[in-house]
Amino acid sequence: MTTMTAREKAIQESFSLRMDEAELLNCMQCGFCLPSCPTYLETGFDESQSPRGRIALMKAVHDGLIAPDDDVERSLNLCLGCRACEPVCPAGVKYGYLLEEARDIFNNHNEHSAPVKAVRKTVFEGLFPHQNRMEHAVTLLGIYQRSGLQNATRKLGFMKLFPESMQAMERILPAVPKKSEMKNRSSSFTALTEKTATVAFFSGCLMDTMFLNTNNATIKLLQKAGCDIVIPEGQNCCGALHGHSGEKDGAKELAKRNIDAFEKSDADYIITNAGGCGAFLIDYDHLLKDDPDYAERAKAFTAKIKDITQILFELDFHERVKLKIESQTITYQDSCHLRNVMNTHIAPRVLMNAIEGADFREMENADSCCGSAGIYNIVESDMSMQILDHKMEKAKATNAHTIVTANPGCLLQMKLGIEREGLSNKVRAVHIVDLLLEAAEHH
Repeated sequence: MTTMTAREKAIQESFSLRMDEAELLNCMQCGFCLPSCPTYLETGFDESQSPRGRIALMKAVHDGLIAPDDDVERSLNLCLGCRACEPVCPAGVKYGYLLEEARDIFNNHNEHSAPVKAVRKTVFEGLFPHQNRMEHAVTLLGIYQRSGLQNATRKLGFMKLFPESMQAMERILPAVPKKSEMKNRSSSFTALTEKTATVAFFSGCLMDTMFLNTNNATIKLLQKAGCDIVIPEGQNCCGALHGHSGEKDGAKELAKRNIDAFEKSDADYIITNAGGCGAFLIDYDHLLKDDPDYAERAKAFTAKIKDITQILFELDFHERVKLKIESQTITYQDSCHLRNVMNTHIAPRVLMNAIEGADFREMENADSCCGSAGIYNIVESDMSMQILDHKMEKAKATNAHTIVTANPGCLLQMKLGIEREGLSNKVRAVHIVDLLLEAAEHH
């Protein structure tokens, strides 16, 4: 091995100290993960872009056999973090935990350029941890949409200065609510039928601003299912964006604040409607396992986490409420984290199949990543669009009028795919919550 630089040596020492050697050794290099890995398939079977290849690289760095150079970091960064490798792994390797730890180590030793440092500080420290700032940012977006500025910008061709994927993303952003709508919602709601449970709703950051209507629909569904609902004050961003981007300390602080907020609710369950958020919330027990003040509290917190589709299924919502929509073909794109981490994939399908007028058709490889993966579609646009284009081939094969998903990032990505395929007048993408409320309130 060539002589390591001082930075590489520091990274290698951190790998040796921090990486879970037992978990690294759990990987038997059997290859069961390979057919499930999007980047392995999309790169033409490049082993360095597979789960077992990445684990081999981590182990080699841990053991001092190779330098943690740019190629190693590139391999880790190109991973979507979809965790599709975990359910198929016969040894039960927790690949997601290894990936987050390795990325955090690299990030701690990276000297970012001034612009990158400014962006990361703004996003990870200045914006997502502060819900009032999220509301302000979305309010500005709303002004852009409603003032006529958006139409003027498009007519002048200003958006053509940006990459094609960014132009398409601007076109598919949802119409966002006004600030008064975000501020004026109650923090508690009572069941509309015989009470079945008391739930605390994790409202999220993007979900409670840009996708406020879906959050409101979630509340209505829970009420129809017989739930009393409390929305704890003091909750904040789940920390997923931080955890997946090498900002683990920031993720831990957000996790602690959420645990503090939800402990006061004493609810039977904590409900989430975003697959990415739910998967990170349910891993708080791992994230805080070494914290003497929060380790046990995190276990109690994660034991209560359920996705909205799972709680509706368990409360027999589909049998107690008549669901009907205008006749149409629908298909479903799994949220990776909802399926692979929260193991929730049967419930949404049962609910959709219960809707009169909906011809549900299973999409081939519905459980494979759509390429959204948090901010992956921004920072790794080429690979993301390559994955999305292949996903849209599978979606189009179903001849569906409606593509349903259960995560905001997936929803925007599918809307982007529809836009890229020129299908905006024929196909829509919706969150499953919005589809279910549409079906429950049919007239």
